[in-house]
Amino acid sequence: MINEVKLDEKDSRLTHRKKLKELSINPYGYPLPYKPNSTVDELKTKFENETNLNKEEIYIVGGRLLNIRHHGKSIFSDLLGVNHKLQIYLKKDELNEKFDIFKDYIDSGDLILVKGYLFRTKTNELTLHILDYHFLAKCILPLPEKWHGLKDTEIRYRQRYLDLFINPEAKKNFIIRSKIIKFLRNYLENQGFMEVETPMLNIIPTGALAKPFKTHHNTLGIDMYLRIAPELYLKRLIVGNFDKVYELGKVFRNEGISTKHNPEFTILELYQAFADLNDMINLTEDIISSLVYYIHNSHEIEYQEKKLNFNKPFKKISFPNELYKKGLDIEKLRNDKEYLEKIANELKIPRENRVISHVIDKAFDELVKPELWDPTFVLDYPVEISPLAISKSDNPLYTERFELFIANFEVANAFSELNDPDEQALRFTQQQKLKEKGEAEAHEYDHDYITALSYGLPPTGGLGFGIDRLVMILTNNISIREVILFPALLPKK
Repeated sequence: MINEVKLDEKDSRLTHRKKLKELSINPYGYPLPYKPNSTVDELKTKFENETNLNKEEIYIVGGRLLNIRHHGKSIFSDLLGVNHKLQIYLKKDELNEKFDIFKDYIDSGDLILVKGYLFRTKTNELTLHILDYHFLAKCILPLPEKWHGLKDTEIRYRQRYLDLFINPEAKKNFIIRSKIIKFLRNYLENQGFMEVETPMLNIIPTGALAKPFKTHHNTLGIDMYLRIAPELYLKRLIVGNFDKVYELGKVFRNEGISTKHNPEFTILELYQAFADLNDMINLTEDIISSLVYYIHNSHEIEYQEKKLNFNKPFKKISFPNELYKKGLDIEKLRNDKEYLEKIANELKIPRENRVISHVIDKAFDELVKPELWDPTFVLDYPVEISPLAISKSDNPLYTERFELFIANFEVANAFSELNDPDEQALRFTQQQKLKEKGEAEAHEYDHDYITALSYGLPPTGGLGFGIDRLVMILTNNISIREVILFPALLPKK
């Protein structure tokens, strides 16, 4: 870790802090003698190509000092903004004692407020000529590798604050993430959707097939669960006579951690009354295609050195047909236990998980998903893994559901929502039997949701996006940890 190395440099910085205090200079900035009237980014954007600079225009900006260069009676340094760096220049004849303090006691990484005017050096670099400065915060830990970069991913993820100002690409990922979320909100608002908030603490963990995190509410004296999905609450709102709602927020699943999975992740879920799966297909295509163009100004982008084409319409395939092409017959899995055991053995599924839902899901993940590169809608999901989707009218063993895959990732999931309370109760009962047999991810029986359906849920289309995976693709990252500011990590001992 950074604070376990370069102890001599840390001691030097602590000495500098002590000297500042002896000079009655607060190393942590208060009170401020003046407030910023601009930023590094604003000055770079506005004046980078400007030739006529007015020395009468005085700018006050704050930032972090990097790459301090001493040249006798002058000092150059870089001041770091959010997206840009601006060179600053200090002259001893003008700053006198404050020049010496800067030279002797200020280090790379320190935060400073500066006042001055813009000019261009002999090499034509835009520079702020400093007339005065005020100290804001002492950086007592040395920066890594003398500002050549922070490469250790362990440090980058644990000390993200360091990663963000050391590695410009890391910061860029999160700026793009913010733009993606803003775009999605604006798009849905323009389509007449209302943003809502539903509980993150649930008495029953419902809305997805997943293992929840469990906690205990002391006052109520009951166990509660971090939500695995907001789905059933959002559909209750459709029952309550809202026609278009969405929620963008966190969900929690007590599952593995990998480059593709984080136990806490962000989803967007939306529900539209009087809509069906075809409406969700059209909506998904338009959202994704428009978003890609908004971020990249093109419908064709590069991901991991391969092209991804987001022109509409997206490709469509059938879940059972694709497995049949790989030699797996879902109908036979349903009716032949020996065949199910055989496939489970081939897929190396643990004996306690050898139920048809696990076998189907694992088979698709291993046999079909690796071939899904360009955006592809997978349709006709089996009812065993779709307990909340309405059955197809021509074959009740399959559902009105799709999942959208991009670059081998599942990115979106949508249904024509099941609105028959009797059929939903039967599905919950079937899931409950699986849970009693040891299937930890089976869906819980939610009695209140059945009550809500009994008041009448209009035909409804539902859609969910995995925001983190979408950001991974649009920022060309292969690890989900690169697009989550503070990913889950095992604590250091």
